[in-house]
Amino acid sequence: MNISKILLLCGSCGLLNSLNAQRPIIQTKYTADPAPMVYNDTVFLYTTHDEDDAEGFKMQDWLLYTSTDMVNWTDHGAVASLKSFDWVKRDNGAWAEQVIERNGKFYMYCPIHGNGIGVLVSDSPYGPFKDPLGKPLVWQKEHWYDIDPTVFIDEDGQAYMYWGNPHCYYVKLNEDMISYSGDIVKLKETPEHYQEGPWFYKRNGRYYLAFASTCCPEGIGYAMSNSPTGPWETKGYIMRPTERSRGNHPGIMDYKGKSYVFGLNYDLLKLETNTHYERRSVSVAEMHYNEDGTIQEVPYWEDTKLEQIGTFNPFRKVEAETMAWGYGLKTVPNSKNSLSVVDVNNGEYICVRGVDFGKNKARRFEISALPLEGGNLKIRLDAPDGKIVGNVNIPQGNGISKYELYSCEINVVSGVHDLYLSFEGENNKDLFELDYWKF
Repeated sequence: MNISKILLLCGSCGLLNSLNAQRPIIQTKYTADPAPMVYNDTVFLYTTHDEDDAEGFKMQDWLLYTSTDMVNWTDHGAVASLKSFDWVKRDNGAWAEQVIERNGKFYMYCPIHGNGIGVLVSDSPYGPFKDPLGKPLVWQKEHWYDIDPTVFIDEDGQAYMYWGNPHCYYVKLNEDMISYSGDIVKLKETPEHYQEGPWFYKRNGRYYLAFASTCCPEGIGYAMSNSPTGPWETKGYIMRPTERSRGNHPGIMDYKGKSYVFGLNYDLLKLETNTHYERRSVSVAEMHYNEDGTIQEVPYWEDTKLEQIGTFNPFRKVEAETMAWGYGLKTVPNSKNSLSVVDVNNGEYICVRGVDFGKNKARRFEISALPLEGGNLKIRLDAPDGKIVGNVNIPQGNGISKYELYSCEINVVSGVHDLYLSFEGENNKDLFELDYWKF
């Protein structure tokens, strides 16, 4: 295991043993520009993707994560990329997207930096997303301001798309969601401190435009209006600018009776190096409104506490890429049209929070794994070095090894616990790859 992994694992142990340190919710990839959508009682979180070797912005695809409890997230990999647009010849520039549902179809609005804003359509929130136009939906070729689209459908059925840096624009989308009527409108008065990354929504009859604000560093500001087209009155900050983060980009939603704001930071990168690269990570915090509709300021991500909604059911097939924490691990597509957890080394672990074992119901654990160097998967409770209730030995593989089920008996365990799948084996070796598990 390299030194950076050791430092990051130590940081994650401190995180999960502290009730007041909220770290980024995705650790296996660098993610940015969060765009949450609630559909069928599930949070679909679409993000951009900073490559592991990025120095500046190196962004080629868009990712999807889902959750039903706000703390355990399942990775679904890339759902679209620059290659989804035949008219795009660039190999970089997959910037901040948003997905919205209308009439059973899902529309992904994607800026390609320097080539306008395209739109993709799917019959499922998981994709595949296809390009219905073969050209940009919006492209003001005289400048490069066409980035960061946000789309909202009002109660009367009229859809709007806002976007832009440093100016803010909007159009009225047609019901087909892939065309618009009228001209592109540039706001006469841009909200105070507006930079980019608008997020447009409505709540209790009031319209909101949140955005990356002030520079630099950036915070999250917001404005309110009685009309979907403004004028907009700046109200203040959702999250005040701080030197602890160089950038931000809001995504806001209500879910199961609570309100949440998503944003981005460099907290994972900072655990590894003090050198700045564009390798960002998504975080989320609960958000509260005042009676007049204004928003109470949210502390910086690390100073918030994110409560789990409900508990996690382990008595089913669980994809291994479902986790609350798993720094040092990576996820990649496998031959089974799914994802696998890879880069599994000694001392690392997957944490799944709030697992409900019921009353002595767990008897056996099994996991689908591909042997490499081999090692032990120890099932621990409540901490990376917590009580061991089971141990799966995965043997050394060879050139013809394939995914197989490995299992162990489980000691008596009941109630709700944080689950740690801890990995032990020879240092500096990839021990195995993991597909799914269940109790």
